[in-house]
Amino acid sequence: MAAESTPLALPVLPLDDEVVLPGMVVPLDLSDSEVRAAVEAAQAAARDEPGKPKVLLVPRVDGTYAGIGVLGTVEQVGRLADGDPGALIRGRGRVRIGAGTTGPGAALWVEGTRIDESVPDPLPGHAAELVKEYKALATAWLRKRGAWQVVDRVQAIDDVSALADNSGYSPFLTTEQKVALLETTDPVARLKLATQQLRDHLAEQDVAETIAKDVQEGVDKQQREFLLRRQLEAVRKELRELNGEQDGNESDDYRARVEAADLPGKVREAALKEVDKLERSSDQSPEGSWIRTWLDTVLEMPWNERTEDSYDIQGAQSVLDAEHAGLQDVKERITEYLAVRKRRSDRGLGVVGGRRGGAVLALVGPPGVGKTSLGESVAHAMGRKFVRVALGGVRDEAEIRGHRRTYVGALPGRIVRAIKEAGSMNPVVLLDEIDKVGSDFRGDPAAALLEVLDPAQNHTFRDHYLEVELDLSDVVFLATANVLEAIPEALLDRMELVRLDGYTEDEKIVIARDHLLPRQLERAGLQPDEVTIEEGALRKLAGEYTREAGVRTLERSVARLLRKVAAQHELGERELPFTVAEDDLRGLIGRPHHVPESAQEPAERRTAVPGVATGLAVTGAGGDVLYVEASLADPETGAAGLTLTGQLGDVMKESAQIALSFLRSHGAELELPVGDLKDRGVHIHFPAGAVPKDGPSAGITMTTALASLLSGRLVRTDVAMTGEVSLTGRVLPIGGVKQKLLAAHRAGVTTVIIPRRNEPDLDDVPAEVLEKLDVHAVTDVRQVLELALSPATNGAASEVPVAA
Repeated sequence: MAAESTPLALPVLPLDDEVVLPGMVVPLDLSDSEVRAAVEAAQAAARDEPGKPKVLLVPRVDGTYAGIGVLGTVEQVGRLADGDPGALIRGRGRVRIGAGTTGPGAALWVEGTRIDESVPDPLPGHAAELVKEYKALATAWLRKRGAWQVVDRVQAIDDVSALADNSGYSPFLTTEQKVALLETTDPVARLKLATQQLRDHLAEQDVAETIAKDVQEGVDKQQREFLLRRQLEAVRKELRELNGEQDGNESDDYRARVEAADLPGKVREAALKEVDKLERSSDQSPEGSWIRTWLDTVLEMPWNERTEDSYDIQGAQSVLDAEHAGLQDVKERITEYLAVRKRRSDRGLGVVGGRRGGAVLALVGPPGVGKTSLGESVAHAMGRKFVRVALGGVRDEAEIRGHRRTYVGALPGRIVRAIKEAGSMNPVVLLDEIDKVGSDFRGDPAAALLEVLDPAQNHTFRDHYLEVELDLSDVVFLATANVLEAIPEALLDRMELVRLDGYTEDEKIVIARDHLLPRQLERAGLQPDEVTIEEGALRKLAGEYTREAGVRTLERSVARLLRKVAAQHELGERELPFTVAEDDLRGLIGRPHHVPESAQEPAERRTAVPGVATGLAVTGAGGDVLYVEASLADPETGAAGLTLTGQLGDVMKESAQIALSFLRSHGAELELPVGDLKDRGVHIHFPAGAVPKDGPSAGITMTTALASLLSGRLVRTDVAMTGEVSLTGRVLPIGGVKQKLLAAHRAGVTTVIIPRRNEPDLDDVPAEVLEKLDVHAVTDVRQVLELALSPATNGAASEVPVAA
């Protein structure tokens, strides 16, 4: 600990916001009255005492004096470097300030006690370590500042107290830190404090240097990039001058393009705002590229481009008839649309409430009936541009509404891209496979289509990328689907439904002759006069080589036939021209795959045994013939009850239960051995077990099959039926009558039984199909059995087949 000695009487020299430590030599300005008074008082007292004049240097912070001062000697009085009078004072040692006293001059005199700051010799171990650390830190700091001469002086100081007080010269110390050093009387503690202060400063300096280095590197990079960009602009300017182009920067170019473009008011306003942002943004800002991409997209949109509709109604009808056979419903709807547009145009009726006269149609039907190609024909007939949007497998809502502009790689939605691709605001947009749209964590695209396909609100459609209103009310939307049930109900409600139920055989012949054959001749590299296919061959291709609602498989069969002829000609096996007759088909493309049931031998037909009936069903591929087989188990081996196979749905299983219950309760009046139904197990099977089946329309077919099994009477080969059955035997209406009758016609069936309440649906069936079918509309199962079952033979009722 420091010891204290005899009290001294000293004049006070106050130092405002400044601290002098022992060992320091400082010049003071004598123009300050307090400094001059203290120096003069010290000089007056020194006349009576030996030695130099002594003053007490006391820090004064915010008007408050420190409790410890420094004894200073006035080394010299003269002129400072600026010519003002000054005094050179050296700090000698710490003095603890006591009470005030009197003395010569105008200065304040106080009593003070000198503090002894000696340390033991030799130094304790921790003090010696502090000395080494302080010298090392001070040397590092001085070398960074280039003060090499001072380094030697610091290294020469061995006294702990003097070494600690030497930090008073450090410019980075605050007044409060220097006062703390002054008031720490223990030399070792003071050196420890000085070391900590120097260590903290060096750490801060390292951080500051790192930041400054990073900033400098960034500035250098920006300066380098700025220089390169200026050089690039200079090169571009020279190139423009060589090519005779006008000079101008990019933002000016965009502003000129926006002002010159014929944009709607709101769009123009939004585009100019983005140009302002582009002018304010730097070349290095990523926002600049987003704005440029957005402006390019907006400027490429055909905001005021519209094609004039062709109001030649007869011409449009001729175009549709020439490019597609059949499909009268769609053709009539397009003709009606054009007729209404023509009348409104003739009478000067324009936009109503911001909405134009667009249309939204849903074309639903099996594959291959021409839904997709019909859209192009509609655009051709109307004189509009055509664009196709494939929706199959789309699972991201942003595909419809677009991405937000802040995302990397953001794009507008498919609707906006379709309008841009079409180049007009009133194209025909085909939304292909709308029933194949999915949904996941990225949203539901079908929900995003609600606004697009709503005629009441699509005149203000907002894409997330554009963020300006887009008028879609003049667009003709054609949506195609295979399965009606897969389209969300809210979306289906916004569209006008048009069903395409498939082609008749005669229509397929016309399509194959007028459309498929010319196209496949060209693809096979054949001239129209080199290969001719007779109508009988086309009819056999359509009837026995294919069985479909559309014509895709038929076109593949024609292509295969022509490829075979072309190959044989190249091999020298056949001369051209060549006419393909009906008898040539088997030799060229093999045997038929779908022989009608009526064309088979009676013993080979499915209905050649009791318990088999022919039904009609609707699948995703159109109408189809469905066979129902029933059998009774042996009473000794089979368990009682009903067994159903064929991958049936719940509704179809319930129909089987109803059919069985009806026969159990009314079998007596139908003269059937219903006792067998109680003791023996009943098995009903639907062939093609890999295909899921459901629906109530096979009710009368299962009833007929069971009645045939019990009575032993065969079901007529030429009869097919459809209808729901009730517990009382009523035949209830079903759906898909047109598709089912077309399927019956393709399968060679001549007699069809349908519910009486479905009789109005026969108006949709083509006349040529109805001419070849004997359609019976019934209300009761008893009528079905009378029509479907063959006449009874003696003892037939007792010969009930037993399942093997």
